[in-house]
Amino acid sequence: MNLKNKKILISGANRGIGKSLVRLLAAEGVHLGLILRKKEDQLSEELQRLGATSVVQFECDLTDLDSLKSISSQLELFNPDILFNNAGLLTGGLLEEQKWEEIHNMLLVNVHALIYLTRLILPGMLQRKFGKIINHGSVSSVMFFPCASTYAASKAAVLAFTESLATELENTGVSTLLLLTPGVKTEMFDQIQPLYGKHIEMKIPSVVPEVYAKQILDAIKTEIGVLSPKGFTGINMLLARHFPLIFKKLASSKFRRD
Repeated sequence: MNLKNKKILISGANRGIGKSLVRLLAAEGVHLGLILRKKEDQLSEELQRLGATSVVQFECDLTDLDSLKSISSQLELFNPDILFNNAGLLTGGLLEEQKWEEIHNMLLVNVHALIYLTRLILPGMLQRKFGKIINHGSVSSVMFFPCASTYAASKAAVLAFTESLATELENTGVSTLLLLTPGVKTEMFDQIQPLYGKHIEMKIPSVVPEVYAKQILDAIKTEIGVLSPKGFTGINMLLARHFPLIFKKLASSKFRRD
């Protein structure tokens, strides 16, 4: 896909993978729409210096349906060629120790907002017979570790939603890209050890956001349907998906309740 002058709408664009990706996209000469909790003028200025044709920001709290509804007409008018549901929250730990408010907010961002935005933007893409929807899943979409019950549930939902939607969209000109993201050294990644480390031995290999953002950009251009990890993480993900009982035993061997 040639990205020049394409309109790209992305949530969670001001940190981590999202911020690294919009910098790369700016250099492709695209029109960027950024869904942010709070507007950041400096970010728009930086992206325009990097080559973005235009940058518009939409202020929204993705945990608040009224906030989403308040920008819906603006997002429809932006009418993106590509929607990247990137924003996400992390939860973790023994289920009985997790706070309900944090679980609820995570589900609102990781699942509800993702589906809401897709439902909002899809009709315009179908009318034009062109578009791409990128959904940010995770290796946790298929690798079910203890202490990740709520987060993994949200990411399994993203996988199911995206794979079902991909079949619905065959021969429409609209496609999907599912990211099964491995360890990426972001603020969210740094939360894993405090949340999970007390109960499970985890040594998670990671890459810097700039490296993974480049992989996403290449996946968009080559129009693949799923971006899966390679190497050791990729092998473990395949094991979890095709031999779940074996993976469960391996995960259980690393877990302790006390």
